[in-house]
Amino acid sequence: MKAFFSLKSTIRTFFVIALALATASCGFHLRGNYMLPDDIAKLSLTSFDRYGPLQRQVASQFQLHGIEQVPPSSTVPNLNLISESISERTLSLYQNARAAEYELTYVVNYSIVVPNKGIQTFTTRVNRTFLDNPLTALAKSVERDMIEEEMRQQASRQIMRQLARLTAVFNRMEKEHLDALIKDNQEKNTSVSTENVSDEHAAKAISYEKTPHTQVETAQ
Repeated sequence: MKAFFSLKSTIRTFFVIALALATASCGFHLRGNYMLPDDIAKLSLTSFDRYGPLQRQVASQFQLHGIEQVPPSSTVPNLNLISESISERTLSLYQNARAAEYELTYVVNYSIVVPNKGIQTFTTRVNRTFLDNPLTALAKSVERDMIEEEMRQQASRQIMRQLARLTAVFNRMEKEHLDALIKDNQEKNTSVSTENVSDEHAAKAISYEKTPHTQVETAQ
């Protein structure tokens, strides 16, 4: 039995090593919990609020996933946090018509620029419910702050998942651009020509059409 588990463990280890080598050869490396493309091994981070909590959360995700944060440069990929917003929607009411439960929606807009590949803009949304207890005003305020911080953490993780899909996104963009170039080139190379027929040939053709023809059928 021990030998069986030892063999199973060896096979699992071999499979993990083979998978790691295969992904590395394809331009991916396992960073944290995600297979991130080598194009973003170094990444600059800019934000609408460079000292805000969202900036700190994303920078923390960089460290967790082994991404080196570098100063912005035209030769380095960039993650730009464009904006964030929090809205609320009433889900239920108390008997006195006061809101009892809210749905909080946290939205982050951001863009990713990879030199020589292009730019893509994304939107991440996180939803949470929040109970509004009028008897615990102070605790309610602290709880809401904690919920908003957790929503920022979840949004920053979603941004990292989007980074893991970045290569597929830009490969699709490159294919669409190439298809557009091919289509445009085909349209430019398509020409319509009109053959000029001399008056003499035209007259002969008209005369031939007016001459009656006899059709002979041979019975078998």
